[in-house]
Amino acid sequence: MNVTAERSRLPFARPNVLELAPLYEVLRREAPITAVTTPAGDPAWLVTRFDDVRDLLSDKRLGRSHPEPERASRITTAAVQEGPTGNYATEEADHTRMRRLLTPAFSARRMVMLSDHVRHLVDDCIDRLLAERSAAPDGVVDLHAGLAFPVPVAVICRLLGVPESDRDHFASLSERMADHSIGDAAPRARDEFNEYMITLAEAKRARPGEDVISDLVRAQSTDEAYDYDEMIRLCVGLLFAGHETTVNRIGLGTLFLLTHPEQWRALTADPAGRVNATVEEIMRLGAPGDLGLLRYAHTDVDVDGVTIRRGDAVILSINSANRDASVYRDAETFDPDRPERNHLGFGHGPHFCIGASLARTELRVVFAAMAERLPGLRLAKDVDDLEVRPTLTGGVRELPVTW
Repeated sequence: MNVTAERSRLPFARPNVLELAPLYEVLRREAPITAVTTPAGDPAWLVTRFDDVRDLLSDKRLGRSHPEPERASRITTAAVQEGPTGNYATEEADHTRMRRLLTPAFSARRMVMLSDHVRHLVDDCIDRLLAERSAAPDGVVDLHAGLAFPVPVAVICRLLGVPESDRDHFASLSERMADHSIGDAAPRARDEFNEYMITLAEAKRARPGEDVISDLVRAQSTDEAYDYDEMIRLCVGLLFAGHETTVNRIGLGTLFLLTHPEQWRALTADPAGRVNATVEEIMRLGAPGDLGLLRYAHTDVDVDGVTIRRGDAVILSINSANRDASVYRDAETFDPDRPERNHLGFGHGPHFCIGASLARTELRVVFAAMAERLPGLRLAKDVDDLEVRPTLTGGVRELPVTW
């Protein structure tokens, strides 16, 4: 793979946390599958068009494992999705087992049953924000610390069986593990996270509960093919993704709505009627990370006149695909009323996000409650002045608001 152009080194500079680099639009038009250099300095293919990204997400010729892991391209210096994962020989069987174990816990029916609990959590957070604003000299509060962070954390802790009192500890581990600016400290954080999860899993083995981690520990104890280390990695991944992604989508969704006041007013006028479409548009446009989903070719794959060789790294840009002008009218515009409802915000195919129903439930409850109880909400800092986290998942460190 020959990578020569300076512009093809990831990540591409973006104007702010809500906009993507203009280069993506050029690539979709002129080079939808292009050779790039990863942030770690290795070669990869970047895929930017909607149809190609969707098709490759469901193409079994690509996987998360690598036929020769020691020769695989590295993507970042973070310790999340930095390189191949899983066993090349058993990846498909391992994935099938994982989905079978987790599907009941993350079913749409169970998420509907969880919605009352989520609304209670959200109302408690809003009550505290109202009190904080009254006491704040400038009337400004941090919606990130007061709502966007605590709600998803409380929900995933209840579902997985993680003590909520540990939230600052595992949130710090998540932050460091996904940080691509701290070098060797990122893999050390991953090791600490694994050790934390081993302690928790063994406590569940001694006293199992009605929670997902207890279910996974029980399954691993009775299935010789289910590797212990694999189980621990899955538990870490669930806890990491179960709060990180939703925290960021709440923050980005709030920014989209408050920078489009006509859409915020429309939501406050009819929260119940508009919240579902609003959440789907947030999932389409909300782009918390600058890279994409990592896959490796398990055999040669021909796409759009390009041959991706066995073992090549492939980065599927969900963010770019969701802004493809050949699929979406006024693709860069935040418009919950758009007729196009399909997006790749939760992936596609066999690896479609198993937590999609959970995320939708949380986001719908959060934005409906905000519209009902904080209709005068507005930003207290310009979007360009917000600090973006230097992590694989991105997002903002704070979200100052008032009303």
